Amino acid sequence: MGKSGSDSSTAPLIMRPSSLFSLTALFGTQAQCLRVACSQSWIEHTPLAYAIKNFYKGDTATIVNGGVASLSDKTVDLGANAETQGLKNYVRNKNYRLIGIIVEVTYRLVANKAAGITTLADLKGKRIGTMAGSSAEVFVRQLLASAGLSQQDYTVVGGDVCMRAPCGANSFPQLLKNRKIDAFGIWETAVELGIEALGEANVAIFKNASVYREVYSLYSTAEKLKDADTRKKIVQFVRALNQTYDVFKNQPDKVYSTVAQTVRVDVPVLKKVWDDHKWGPGSLGNDLIDYLAYEEQYLSKADRRQAFTRADLTKFIDPTVYQDAMNG
Repeated sequence: MGKSGSDSSTAPLIMRPSSLFSLTALFGTQAQCLRVACSQSWIEHTPLAYAIKNFYKGDTATIVNGGVASLSDKTVDLGANAETQGLKNYVRNKNYRLIGIIVEVTYRLVANKAAGITTLADLKGKRIGTMAGSSAEVFVRQLLASAGLSQQDYTVVGGDVCMRAPCGANSFPQLLKNRKIDAFGIWETAVELGIEALGEANVAIFKNASVYREVYSLYSTAEKLKDADTRKKIVQFVRALNQTYDVFKNQPDKVYSTVAQTVRVDVPVLKKVWDDHKWGPGSLGNDLIDYLAYEEQYLSKADRRQAFTRADLTKFIDPTVYQDAMNG
């Protein structure tokens, strides 16, 4: 899945500007396509399809299920994932490059007040739902650490991500409602559904973007960026994304229904969580390096590896594609 890895499905979806989706096999176009890998289940990816359909000036572009790890497939030109997965994949793939920020999302943790929770410190000894190995787990761990809680102070419980009611019995919103867990932290719209399941007056909500925020980013490889033809397509795509961000930020009424339909959520719920999504392009400067270096302190310990140096992180981020897109 998009926040922690890649979907096992590789069936591609070709999109041409201002056209309906079509199959890759048609007309033998796959070799000429710009191929973008991402999970198609979450809100964060939706600017990619919108950019292709409405603004991309290249011949064709393809979205396939996957993520940054899909860049190991040389037919994939771009991958989209949270920064956690970008850093994890950079460990063994020093040629991977973060070339743009699609959206930054302030995650939330919702807790049941009936379990005696009104502050983060009250989560000591509680059962907290999240998804192991994902950006959401990093969020939960970092948020609770900010309140002085160690990982031994609470129990992490797995479950399913529900994006639209009614939610299944093993989904985080339903587990919270049935008191199988005391709180959970995950991406939207699941948290909003958890709030609705108990009622806003009955929950405590915690978030802290300075402790953790998802930096859902666009990635490529050094080799792709050195190839003149591929780089031209990538620059065109980033330019289309920049136009898309403007719509998502300033004219959201134009995209609510499209986004809701794409990821199968209800528009009223989507509107409630929209402001927690800060659409790109974001900063690729020292502030991003500072944030990744901070997150690396956690990830390197969790993965039992040496932390990246600041020089490593500086090399990981390539701002030149965005610069070329802005200058074109």
